[in-house]
Amino acid sequence: MAAEIQRMRDKAGETEKITINVGFVDLGHIDLLVHEGFYSNRTDFIRTAIRNQLAAHAEAVRQSIVRRTLELGLRRYSREELEAVKAAGGKLHIQVVGLATIAEDVTPELALSTIESITVLGALHASKAVKTALSDRIG
Repeated sequence: MAAEIQRMRDKAGETEKITINVGFVDLGHIDLLVHEGFYSNRTDFIRTAIRNQLAAHAEAVRQSIVRRTLELGLRRYSREELEAVKAAGGKLHIQVVGLATIAEDVTPELALSTIESITVLGALHASKAVKTALSDRIG
């Protein structure tokens, strides 16, 4: 059973929207830098700041991923993969940094019988029925 994992890069449609609160003075500084042409807009500034912080902590993140045996990037769990896990009598402990996707054709029953726990640092995409069925296993 080959794992479908890919390194992710921000692309249109492959991002998650977040909301942050910023103080008025900080927001004024951001707007000033945008106005002066250092950044194209507020989002550009915020993404750059995030990337700089991630780069500054890259080694700590790498060590944590290795220590916690997390999968990094995009991880898709197909119905076929889960059926193979079920046939083998196994259970999955899903641990992903990035995006974990459970295929739309996975039934809540199949998910319950094959997924013991889910930890996703990023985003989990699955049908509402599967998310509801697994709600006590998502941490």
